[in-house]
Amino acid sequence: MSTTVAATAPGETMGETLRRLPRAFWMLNVMEMIERLAYYGVRVVIPIYIAQADEVHGLHFSQSQKGAIFMMWALVQAGVPILSGGFADRYGYKRTIAVSIAIKVAGYLLMATQREFWPFTIGCLVLALGTAIFKPGIQGSMLQQLDKGNSSIGWGAFYMLVNVGGFLGPPLAHFLYGVSWPAVFYGCAAIVSLNFLMLFTYPSVAAGGVQSGGVLRVAKTTFRNLAQPRLAAFILIMSGFWLMFMQLFDMLPNFIVDWVDSSAIVSTLRLPAMFTNETPRGTMIAQEWMINANSFLIILCVVWISHLVARMRRVHSIMVGIAVASLGLMLSGFTMSGLACIVGILFFSVGEMLASPKMNDYLGVIAPEGQKALYMGYANVPIAIGWAYGSFLGGQIYDAMGDKANLALRYLKEHGGLDIGVDRTAAMDTLQRALHLDAGAATRLLWTTYDPWRLWIPFAMIGIASSIAIAVYARWARRYEAPDV
Repeated sequence: MSTTVAATAPGETMGETLRRLPRAFWMLNVMEMIERLAYYGVRVVIPIYIAQADEVHGLHFSQSQKGAIFMMWALVQAGVPILSGGFADRYGYKRTIAVSIAIKVAGYLLMATQREFWPFTIGCLVLALGTAIFKPGIQGSMLQQLDKGNSSIGWGAFYMLVNVGGFLGPPLAHFLYGVSWPAVFYGCAAIVSLNFLMLFTYPSVAAGGVQSGGVLRVAKTTFRNLAQPRLAAFILIMSGFWLMFMQLFDMLPNFIVDWVDSSAIVSTLRLPAMFTNETPRGTMIAQEWMINANSFLIILCVVWISHLVARMRRVHSIMVGIAVASLGLMLSGFTMSGLACIVGILFFSVGEMLASPKMNDYLGVIAPEGQKALYMGYANVPIAIGWAYGSFLGGQIYDAMGDKANLALRYLKEHGGLDIGVDRTAAMDTLQRALHLDAGAATRLLWTTYDPWRLWIPFAMIGIASSIAIAVYARWARRYEAPDV
């Protein structure tokens, strides 16, 4: 049955617009929130589990191996929706969502039980595949509930509830890895399974696409649209944004554990143990809670910000957002200060609120009828390109410029060849014994010697270049678009 949504009345308040959104819209939001809770319960801690040298029960892969895993993860999770969006339009949203939940559960279970590189990577890729099938079905259903008049606030509400799940993920992860690392994955598998029940809470949403034709027909439509100049240019530019954006989740967690000192914040605010970790440098805010400042600010502000920019051209909001997020990322890693890192994350979050929801909003508005989920699939193309190459690049850069264990080995080698026979997991202890320094002093020595903050410069520059490019695109695309796009 087709769902019709009334346009927002002139002068309607934000509250009135939200109340006019149908029941299916809110149930879909709850499903996305549950999926994000499980996903971020793993995602915020997995960089530490995979590659942190001093994580006792971690996998102890290299940063380059972590980058390779995330690159493959990105290509599957953000590449598959290029096609799965079209299949969601063709075969129905609920059916594809149900299949995706089962695949995600299998992925979590594999990650819980595998510790070798390729078996663990396969688990990550199965989870990525499930996520790739889930998103177009959910977002295609969402688009059937929205129109030009309420799409800005609708996507803002969606983004807020997504980040409620994202905000609850870190405390969930903090509790579960206190039990064991496998418990993180088992717990998240149980949580995402709740979405099987949620499928019964709303009526089926008609896809609106042509419900005939096979695999080749869907694929042909998908790739024919990608040849359109406006869509292709937008995707290419946004790839730079996503390359920069994903470093907050892929690289900053390791950077915080290696370099950032938040002990002064812990002592000043007398933070309880649920927010902290004991480290060789003292009691620090757990990195997942620092990253969580991102979700917290979004929950508080994204609907309000979406309301403020509702009358702004979507591409202009994206342009400003990319620039602000780029500066925030640079600030988060510019010093060892925990306070500066948190302020940088908050700046980044403001930029994200201006840019990311508007990308989905923009693609939804320009999508032809019957191709809503397909265009939501296209939203993943720049994520696939940017996240995949950014993961590869980030792994190489962090291995060479930011990994504290590697820099400790480098210092030992450059000062008497003392690195011979020293494992990466023992590098900092060896350096401290050799120089008679505590962990804090050894960390500061490596910081002043090698300037690891410089690793953020290329990512911030890519972000700024993308902001300039979207400004040029906005002028060029105006000829194709209605004034309210």
